Amino acid sequence: MQDSQLSSLETTPVPLELRPRRGLNLFWRTFFFLALLLFGSIVAWLQTYRTLESEPRAVQSAQQLATMVNLTRAALRYSDAIARVSLIKTLAEEEHVRITPREPRDTFEPFISDEFGERIAQELTARLGSGTVVADNVNGQPGLWVGFTIDGDAYWLLTDTSRLGPSRTSTWAIWLMTAAALSLAGAAVIARLINQPLKRLSYAAGRMRDGDFDASRLDERVATSEIREVNIGFNRMAEQLSKIEQDRVVMLAGISHDLRTPLARLRLETELSVSDLDARAHMAADIAQLDAIIDKFLEYARPEPALLEPISLNSVIDAAVYAVADYPDMRVTVNIPPDIRVLADEVELSRVISNLLENARRYGKTPDTGMTVVDIAALVRAPWVLIKVRDHGTGVQPAMLSKLTNPFFRGDSARTAATGAGLGLAIVEKTIHRMGGTFSLSNSNSGGLAAHIKLRSSP
Repeated sequence: MQDSQLSSLETTPVPLELRPRRGLNLFWRTFFFLALLLFGSIVAWLQTYRTLESEPRAVQSAQQLATMVNLTRAALRYSDAIARVSLIKTLAEEEHVRITPREPRDTFEPFISDEFGERIAQELTARLGSGTVVADNVNGQPGLWVGFTIDGDAYWLLTDTSRLGPSRTSTWAIWLMTAAALSLAGAAVIARLINQPLKRLSYAAGRMRDGDFDASRLDERVATSEIREVNIGFNRMAEQLSKIEQDRVVMLAGISHDLRTPLARLRLETELSVSDLDARAHMAADIAQLDAIIDKFLEYARPEPALLEPISLNSVIDAAVYAVADYPDMRVTVNIPPDIRVLADEVELSRVISNLLENARRYGKTPDTGMTVVDIAALVRAPWVLIKVRDHGTGVQPAMLSKLTNPFFRGDSARTAATGAGLGLAIVEKTIHRMGGTFSLSNSNSGGLAAHIKLRSSP
């Protein structure tokens, strides 16, 4: 029996509000789209720049090479044998230009590996003549080779490829990585600037939801006008809600206090003046019911946040079960691992368990026996503790599950004759939220209503 309770607790479908939300938060969505936009813009700009500068650079490089070849050819043509040797040596040492005879058996690879190289080769051929050969490798030796003729003799001019400028691939890669890094940093800063006010607003809304109106105040002196207007409007709304909450608490407390004095007099007069024992007992029961309803009003109107501290869940549940042990029509089974500690307010959590047991006693009776059977189980799933309180009654219609925690709502027509105030489950949900947990209701697969509580675990 106990194993099945734990199994059902572990496999119970998690309500929608308990499921972790998937997807990127606002910061990463903004960062991703900004980074994508900036990176795409950089790539488009680089491609445009390459297209616009490739043609002029190729023409300029080809013009410089053609001038070098023409000057070298003219110098070699009009110099004698001794001067020619000296000229070739000077070009090799000072200009890093080497002149070698071109043999028919020489093997070479054309300098047209990409569009830029092909454009240079075309321009050199147009300037130096149709017999010009441009290669980037001759007989296995890399470099920028230009083949030309002098009076029918073929020569190679070898020079360094750096004369064409820096390597285009490495240059573009360096600039692209630099621009991408700067873009990512800028996107992160912009996304943070956009996300930070919304994050503060979300935190303030959460604090206001928990009733902490003082901690929900936003800065009204921010530089951005739109954010400043939002913060001012939010602060005014928080002030109004705080005032309404205070007025509501004062009103309910005042009404409850004023009602208790005549109720006490009525109880005293009833016991002294009514001789019929049955009538007196019924009148006393009605007065006690009114007094209990007033207690519920005061409990629901309690505005202060709960004082959270590590407490023993076992002791709280044992105390709550002990309080209903005298009911002959109620049986409670508990299946909780030992030494479970939760971060909660001990008094508030005791009220929660007591309210759930009282709700089960009133509305969760087993149809065939008229008994109220309640199962309480707990499971640790760090950093949370999952608590399940389940009766074996008839349950409620699925459409009404979300309404059961509304104040003064009763699930079916049979409950209109109930003696409660309709605040029990509303108080439970409000109290659990004040303690930083979640609360939900569901119909059990085998019958009955199950309450699911999720609280922070404590070492």
